[in-house]
Amino acid sequence: MPGPLVVIPTYNERENLATIVDRVRRAAPEASVLVVDDASPDGTGRLADELAAADAAVHVMHRPGKSGLGAAYLDAFGWALARGYDPIVQLDADGSHRPEELPALLAAFEGTDASDGPVDLVIGSRWAPGGRIENWPKHREWLSRGGSAYVRRMLRLPTRDTTAGYRAFRADALRRMELTDVHTRGYGFQVDTLWHAREAGLGIVEVPVTFVERERGRSKMSVGIVLEAMGKVTVWGLRSRFGRARRVRPSRTP
Repeated sequence: MPGPLVVIPTYNERENLATIVDRVRRAAPEASVLVVDDASPDGTGRLADELAAADAAVHVMHRPGKSGLGAAYLDAFGWALARGYDPIVQLDADGSHRPEELPALLAAFEGTDASDGPVDLVIGSRWAPGGRIENWPKHREWLSRGGSAYVRRMLRLPTRDTTAGYRAFRADALRRMELTDVHTRGYGFQVDTLWHAREAGLGIVEVPVTFVERERGRSKMSVGIVLEAMGKVTVWGLRSRFGRARRVRPSRTP
């Protein structure tokens, strides 16, 4: 079996890519890497090709243009499932997700979830006990904490860090989720897929991680993006409360 795959979406991350790929390969030598580049004008895609030429465990997917984080991950999931990778990890290119914590995320699959079932999804959590952040201004911390709290309330989710992007999925879990019903492409993608995971009856655990603010390059996050995502959450929550849920809850595979 090919083993774990770490998916790294990129757009103008040339300054960070070589370092983050090297850290992943050192932290989890058994894992392969898939860089998904959205035609970065700064040459990130060309650098990714160079890294792949030097290391057979590094692969590159070139997409024709910038069409959102969610679209990049959905394409990557399809690529990974077709080739037998398991588990499949989401990781940011900017260093905010520390590759050195990959072993802890992967090891969590050997445990059980809160209902004593198998673990299907591991979330690297900033807000679980032991999780923390580094170099964030207070307003950004409270925006993130408040956003997670709002999602938990509106969608009735028990997960502490509902917007976390550092995640690892079992391949079978992705197959059981209704990914064709995931239409969110931006920041709300993380919430959307988490809700799908809960609807699919997946076993979800949170592993505390340290989230580090990027040192190089420019963040793609903005208040407008967050507010747009929270607007979607509001619509989803109201629909579910008034009996107009987006999907039928499938039964969990024994």
